[in-house]
Parts: sequence; structure tokens; C-alpha cells
Amino acid sequence: MRIDEELFALAVALGRVAQARGAVIATAESCTGGLLAGAITAVAGSSDWFERGFVTYSNAAKVEDLLVPTETIERYGAVSEQTAAAMTVGALKASRANWSASVTGIAGPSGGTSAKPVGTVCFAWAGPGGATSTQRLLTGDRAEVRRHSVAIALRGLLDRLA
Repeated sequence: MRIDEELFALAVALGRVAQARGAVIATAESCTGGLLAGAITAVAGSSDWFERGFVTYSNAAKVEDLLVPTETIERYGAVSEQTAAAMTVGALKASRANWSASVTGIAGPSGGTSAKPVGTVCFAWAGPGGATSTQRLLTGDRAEVRRHSVAIALRGLLDRLA
């Protein structure tokens, strides 16, 4: 996916706020497959405020790289607010960042259930004050769900840093 003007503008704004606040950011992604980190690193100079990104597409990667408790995934599922929160906290623990965002969801076209249909995406953000998480039902095809997810994650970081 190409980084469009809106995502680029959000990443530029995030970079300005992060630098002004002395924030260093890490990302933890599943359904977006690195697109969030890609939007951030499209900004020249992002190495001054972006530390690293984790693409943890499998449950094993979430457990191994981000220290998400196996019990969390078994009890709530990989697509849950609880897993998203554990991912974002894990990104902080496994990096030198002081802020993080995570995304885990079902981008489609398959993989949905009646309880968690295609378009179900969970987000979490963590910083010095702890972690917050939320779940959204996004519409559109796979590319649109992933793009909207990146925008929500960037906006969430901006809101928390502003």
C-alpha cells in the first residue's frame, strides 16, 4: 500500500509533536503488517523519534517478541482489546521507546466470525501513564481496513501526545 497524503500528514504531525515532547515511539502490528511503521518512516528524520516496529502477525510472534501472555490470547483471542494492550505494553518493554501503539484485527476478506466479523480491529496505546485500548468495526475491503487502521493508530498517538 502506498502512503497517501492523509497518512503522511498524520505521520509528519506526529513527528513534530513527538520531537517537541521528547517522545520516542515504537509500534506493534498484526493486521497492518508494518504499514504503521511504514507511514512513520516515510517521514524524513523519523529516526529522531521512531525507535522500532514489531510485525507480529502470528500468535507465536506476539508471545515471543512482545511477551503477550499465552493465556491472554487463549482467553480473549488474538483480536481483542486485551491482546492489543499487551502488545503495546510489550513493545515498550522490548524497546527504548516511551510511547507505543498497537493494532490487531481481521482485515479480511476471510477470517471473520459472527462474534468478530471482518473489519474488527483492536488498538492500544501506551505511554508513561499506562495503556488504553479500544475496538472498532471498520468497513471496506482489506486495503481500506488496513489503511483506516493506520490512520486510527496515528491519530491515537497524536491525541495522547498533544
